[in-house]
Amino acid sequence: MSAVRLSVLDLAPVQADATAADALRATTEFARRAEELDFHRFWVAEHHNMPGIASSAPAVVIAHLAAATRRIRVGSGGVMLPNHAPLVVAEQFGTLESLHPGRIDLGIGRAPGTDQATARALRRHADGLGAESFPRELAALLGYFRGTDPHGIVASPGHGAQPDLWLLGSSGYSAQVAAALGLPFAFAHHIAPDNTAAALRLYRENFEPSPALAEPYTIVAASAICAETDARADELAAPRDLAFAQLRSGRPQALATPAQAAGFPGSEAERRFAEQRRAGQLQGSPETVRAQAARLLADTRPDELMLNTLVYDLGDRVESLERTRAAVLDAS
Repeated sequence: MSAVRLSVLDLAPVQADATAADALRATTEFARRAEELDFHRFWVAEHHNMPGIASSAPAVVIAHLAAATRRIRVGSGGVMLPNHAPLVVAEQFGTLESLHPGRIDLGIGRAPGTDQATARALRRHADGLGAESFPRELAALLGYFRGTDPHGIVASPGHGAQPDLWLLGSSGYSAQVAAALGLPFAFAHHIAPDNTAAALRLYRENFEPSPALAEPYTIVAASAICAETDARADELAAPRDLAFAQLRSGRPQALATPAQAAGFPGSEAERRFAEQRRAGQLQGSPETVRAQAARLLADTRPDELMLNTLVYDLGDRVESLERTRAAVLDAS
């Protein structure tokens, strides 16, 4: 197996004792460090009504990150298309591509990235909240980029300044759409690990070459926390595990400090949920992560592995990224 290309997915986590401004400064520094470590791309994710995530406006964050770095690709992992008019997305990312040519990725997802009440607030009406609207809106977005809008509307910038377009997903549906359109496909293994192998198989078996892509190309996004020992990695993961439990119970919070997370008792159901979330991910010492990465790469055969390192302290986050990078490259 040849060395896999490595990338980063970041949520701009807001710490319990800090602000969104602090989180965005930390994400900017994290992107710079990822570039120094030769990571291929750095994506931010769109979420709303979540006090622990500061990347709710990915196009704005991407503009700042691209200006703060020199060569790393920067993009969205992703823009949730149900929340936006396709023309606006085409113009925003056409602008980004015009400002930073050859460095911008537009990852598109079909989930709202939030609860239904917030999704309605984003769209201001109930239309388009269902998954059945996604193919129509995706076709409209592609039409603006390609200059084929049936009403003659021109996205400027957009037409002639198209970023690399990706389809994101955690199910077989998105895999099939990406395959039919001949687009690269990024799978959220950190969200739905039980679906990964089947979705990637659907994508590869049904892929239709397109002007954008001659052969299938995949990213697998995985949670990754690596420390000097397994026990230390578990300590670093405690705030993330608590954040997942809080989100699942409908009460999302800012990212707890390690001390707060360690002192949170949690129910048996919450502990089981955290264990299930870790299944198939990368967490532990370098030796543990190397073995986990070898299994994940063998099972999924991605062209890229995208690491999501949700760790409280920026210094620990960077150190984990460095350790994970070494472990994965040793395994590939």
